[in-house]
Order: sequence, then structure tokens, then C-alpha cells
Amino acid sequence: MKTRKTQLAALASDKVFDIIIVGGGASGLGIAVDAASRGLDSVLFEWHDFAKGTSSKSTKLVHGGVRYLQQGDVKMVKEALLERGLLEKNAGHLFKRQEFIIPNYTWWGGYYYTIGLKLYDLLAQKFSLGRSTLISKKKTIAALPTLKTEGLQKGVSYYDGQFDDARLAVNLAQTARDQGALVMNHMRVVNLLSDAEGNATGVVVKDMETEAEYTVHAKVVVNAAGIFTDKVLKLKDASHKKTVVPSQGVHLVLDEEFLQSETALMIPKTSDGRVLFIIPWNGKVLAGTTDTLIKKPKIEPVALESEIEFILNTIGQYLTRVPNRDEVRSVFVGLRPLAKPKKDETNTKEVSRSHKILSEQGVVTIVGGKWTTYRKMAQDVIDTIIADYGFEQTPSQTKTLPIRGNIDSNQNNTPAHLRMYGGDLEAFLSFQTGDSAYNEVLHANYPYTQGQVAWAVREEMARSVEDVLARRVRLLFLDARAAIEAAPKVAEILAKELQKDSEWEKSQLESFNKLANQYLLN
Repeated sequence: MKTRKTQLAALASDKVFDIIIVGGGASGLGIAVDAASRGLDSVLFEWHDFAKGTSSKSTKLVHGGVRYLQQGDVKMVKEALLERGLLEKNAGHLFKRQEFIIPNYTWWGGYYYTIGLKLYDLLAQKFSLGRSTLISKKKTIAALPTLKTEGLQKGVSYYDGQFDDARLAVNLAQTARDQGALVMNHMRVVNLLSDAEGNATGVVVKDMETEAEYTVHAKVVVNAAGIFTDKVLKLKDASHKKTVVPSQGVHLVLDEEFLQSETALMIPKTSDGRVLFIIPWNGKVLAGTTDTLIKKPKIEPVALESEIEFILNTIGQYLTRVPNRDEVRSVFVGLRPLAKPKKDETNTKEVSRSHKILSEQGVVTIVGGKWTTYRKMAQDVIDTIIADYGFEQTPSQTKTLPIRGNIDSNQNNTPAHLRMYGGDLEAFLSFQTGDSAYNEVLHANYPYTQGQVAWAVREEMARSVEDVLARRVRLLFLDARAAIEAAPKVAEILAKELQKDSEWEKSQLESFNKLANQYLLN
């Protein structure tokens, strides 16, 4: 297995890679998998941790986009539904078929949405997850017991995909590594190198743990930095104009008592004309999202008070009990890296969710897109590189390439905190029996164990308390207060695994607590 030490040693050599990938979110990791599986010699650098930014803060849906169907973007919906089907096949351990119900409070609403969703089913073709159906008021209430019933006419049931975004990112990093790529987190690209003609020749990258710098050469540099795409391009050209518009999405996490169902609620038209989801997730309820244009990207954006109020008010219009602020277990916020339109837009509904690829002087940039279509985006990027930079024509392998941990999602009834290991579950359970302390839980209210922390370091490239509690296990996203309470034990295990001293342990706790407090509603 490639360790961080062996990967750093490979960087110190004089070799020239085929591709350097900047950014370890959905796009970058997908590109690393596609490139390596085609035999291209690749290295990926992520400034923070895999999926630290937008890619761990999605609504956890793999979907064609019912809203895009309403807007008439049939091509995008069809492509996304195909990719949804491929993800279920290739990462079954992280994929769940999720039923949604749209409640109808007008006599015509049920028929309107049923017709649209029948088209949704048709576009999915052989990858359909289940038939959409118009259901009675009685069945709607039985499926959603906390739904307000006054004025309720009927409901429309349909199916879409649900997944764990950060866990998929970890498995993609592992898959890319298994295919031969170097994949490194906590490595910041600080400079882009060019030859006399202005063609990119590589990067200077800093190890964020040791501050050591490495000069790494490649034939092509891929910019997959998401909301920080423009910062990377400015390293090459200080006069570069903006290509990405960040759009903020806020999610609130509540206890399961607010929904009391394994069926999700989809609100088709909120007060601002968007959709809002209330979804069961890992024993909690996830409510979101918003869509607010933001001028300046941040790695940890903060929810606006208006966004929090919007979600709470919308919940209150549909559920019998409105959550109080102190009943919100966690608030997480992501910034979507939308492709900038030709002229400035103030309404994010008008900004395209499709992806764009820019290729110039050895730098290939991917902007826009979404998790559902990450695989197709990656394929398009590598196809562009092959066409533009003279690599051998090799077809993409990723339509049929299993992602690390893949198993048949319909044959695994293990709990979510273990199911996420998929095909690695047996190895993990064997590892956990090796030390009696490994079976002890990190927090009395949650099933995550000390063994999962050690495993995250040894097998999943975790390097910090945040890496573990935010993205290897999802406790920060499920319950920020519980994560703060679990953090000291996690820091202690990490210090032992990484051979760090007490000062490092103290620094880790201070850093994590500062972050986790942003996930709390005060």
C-alpha cells in the first residue's frame, strides 16, 4: 500500500507525470480514477482533505434533477439519470434507493407532478429505481405521519438515489490509488510552472504538515479546484477573469422525530420558487437546501440568518411540529462552483448546472457540474486531454469500474456506520477485534468506535480530528455537540497513530472545536 511517506518520496524524484490534478473534491477524484484506469501516470493534490469543501456538503442525493425537468433541460436530466444508475452499480455500498413523496394541497397538483415524474421514469430507462405513483391522502399520511393534513388532497411517490458524499470521495481516492495514481491530501499547490512559451510544465506544492515544498513536473495540469478554480488560474495568469460563481447551499440536521419515516418529503415550490427536501439520513433528518449567490468563496462558509429562517419556516409550513433553533443538531454549508454565465446573473436558477471544460496552454479546467455526473465530467476531461495533448487514444473504463468497497446494495442489511465499508467490512471487523479498546464507542449516543478512528488513519488517509469526525465518520454533520465531546478521544488516538506529541494534540482540539462551533446554531 502507498503510504504518505512513500508518496512523498515519489514526489522528490525527477519523473515527469502525465497529469497533475489540483483539487480533491468530486471532480478531481473522478478525474484521478479515470486517468489512472486508462494508464495515465497521475498525481492528485488536495490542499485540505478529500471533499473538505463543497463535495462533503451536498444534499446527499444522486438524482436527475426534477427541477431541471421543470425547466425543460431534458438532456441534463437524461445524462444524470444514466450516471445515477452507474453509481448504484459501481458503488452499491454507498447508494440507497430512496422514496420521496410530494404532498399535494390542490386538486390538480397530484396529476401535474405525476405526469412530470412519469417522464422522469421514462428518461431513466433501464436504470429506473421505481415507478412514480399518485397515492391517496390516506397513504400519504401513513408514509409521512408528521405531515400537516389540513387541505391535503393526495401525494405523488417517486424514487431517487441517496448516497454518502464524503465516503464516496474517500473510496474514489482509494480507487485512484489502487489504479496506480498518487493521491495526497493536505498538499497545497502554491505555484504553477510554465516554460518560455507559457505552457504549463508542473506545480510547486507545499506539504501542509511539514511545510516542505516539492517541484513536480507534468505534461498537463488539471484544475479541478471547485470554488477556488480562479485562484489556481491566477497562479498562471494574474490578470485572469472570473470563471466561477459560488452559490451557497445550507442544510439543517434534526432528530428523526420530526419526520418519523424512512420516506423523504419533497416540497416542490417554496416561497422563493425552489424545491426543498426533508430526508432521513443516518438516523437523523436532513433539511435543505438554499441557493444564494456569494461573492467571495470560503472553504468553510457560514449560513446566513435569512437562510436558516427560510428552512425553519418552510419546515413549519409542512410538518406538524416546527423545530426550535436549539433542536438543530448541526448546520452545514457548501458552495456550488457554478460556471459563470456570459453576463452576470443575480438569480441562481438561471446559472447553468452543466459543466464546462477549458483547455489552454497545458492547463485543463473543469467548472460547474454536480456530484451525480462526476464520472461523466471526469471522462470528458480526460477525453479532452487526450485530444488536445497527444496522448494515446484509450477509451474510458469507469462505466464498469467498481469503486473501492462496491457491493450489491440490495444484499447488505448492516447498520449504516458499518455498511459504508462495503467490501472492506470484513477486513475492518477483523482489524477491530485486534484491540479491545477499538470496540469502545466515541460517544454514548452514537455507534462510531475507536477502531474506526485508527482504521481511518491507516487505511483512509485521515490526518486530523476534523478528517475523522467530519468525513470518515459523519458525526460533525449529524450532531456537532456530540462531535465536540468525542474530539478529545479522537485526538488521543490520532496522536498515537501519527506519532505526534501533546502539543499537536492540543492544537488539533483547538482547531476542531473552533470549526465545530460554526456547525452549531447559537
